[in-house]
Amino acid sequence: MAATMLDGPTTRTLDHHERLTAMREGRVGSVHSWELVTAVDGPGTRLTTFLSGCPLRCLYCHNPDTMAMKDGLPVTSDELITRIRRYLGVFRATGGGITLSGGEVLMQPAFAARILRGAKELGVHTALDTSGFLGAAATDAMLDDVDLVLLDVKSGDPETYRKVTGHDLEPTLAFGRRLAERENGPEVWIRFVLVPGLTDNLENVERVAEYAASLARARPAMMTRVEVLPFHQMGRDKWAALGRSYALDTTEAPSLALTERVREQFRGHGLPTY
Repeated sequence: MAATMLDGPTTRTLDHHERLTAMREGRVGSVHSWELVTAVDGPGTRLTTFLSGCPLRCLYCHNPDTMAMKDGLPVTSDELITRIRRYLGVFRATGGGITLSGGEVLMQPAFAARILRGAKELGVHTALDTSGFLGAAATDAMLDDVDLVLLDVKSGDPETYRKVTGHDLEPTLAFGRRLAERENGPEVWIRFVLVPGLTDNLENVERVAEYAASLARARPAMMTRVEVLPFHQMGRDKWAALGRSYALDTTEAPSLALTERVREQFRGHGLPTY
């Protein structure tokens, strides 16, 4: 299903101060869109909800229109939980649930926590799609309500990570280690975007694979999947529409041979890789 903008009529009567207070408390969030998808963003059919706002500036971002929180639509947590309730039958039939994505979900931790808590009270499977860069903002109580973390490890080399995102790698690594230390923590899927000439370096990939394997050793039931995501140009038109310079305008998708080489690097560490 194509992404659909959410409505937030109950927020339109709030003045600026009231809205900021509501957002700080998690009663209101800045939401870009949602889509009902199958076989991506977690098991079963997912209501993937894209929150606005992200501290990273990834060169290959395919949702640059979610970078600024101010560009999202204010939506109440109650409204989104009501929307989740509408799909209970679908979730039960397919083993699906709600996935919070972005942007970066942890830019709005209070709102995310309310949605996750509401979903768990409905018996719905929950997934958090995050770079982990703001992992410190995720409270233990929030993580208790998360069944699956889709952890985007964009590089294993700090210099490459900074080139890709404009920020430091360590917060992401620390968040993953924190998840591994949780005795009853969520399942984790590592996601790695393969970009020719940017993230495909043999040593860079090996560092990501070694990191993923270290998490698997720390809590074997945790690391259930690695997804190598081939770079694509589906976001190029969005960058152009926003009037922003797109650094990867001429970068081609990785070949099947390159993609398989990278997947084999992960498999070489005993990681189930797709």
